[in-house]
Amino acid sequence: MATNQLNRGESRRLMYLENKDGLIDGARARIGWVTFSKTGRTVYYRGRSLTSAGGRLVSGNFVDSDSSEKFWVSGVKRRGSNAHPAESVHVVVDDDAQEAYALARQSRPSSGDAMAAGKASKASGVIRR
Repeated sequence: MATNQLNRGESRRLMYLENKDGLIDGARARIGWVTFSKTGRTVYYRGRSLTSAGGRLVSGNFVDSDSSEKFWVSGVKRRGSNAHPAESVHVVVDDDAQEAYALARQSRPSSGDAMAAGKASKASGVIRR
């Protein structure tokens, strides 16, 4: 697999995903495990194939190949600022991501590692299910 800023050379990564055009299984935004294509330009999550928009979109950085919905996909932020500060977005953490999310929030980043997970900012709430 090609290494890039999004996948960091990992085949599976805990990520923040926000559907700019609708819901992801009942939630506008979720934190969960994604996998990547060999090129690293496609993200797979909950049966969706999200293809990189290559900077062509204003509201999202990925597009669902089937529905054309726009998504924002990024690493989970430790400081909890995943959603845009002007937006009020409730975030649901997937069941299989609970433990990794909790550990990422507690861990300290290694030098140069800005990854890791964050708790909800004032503008967004995290719901654990």
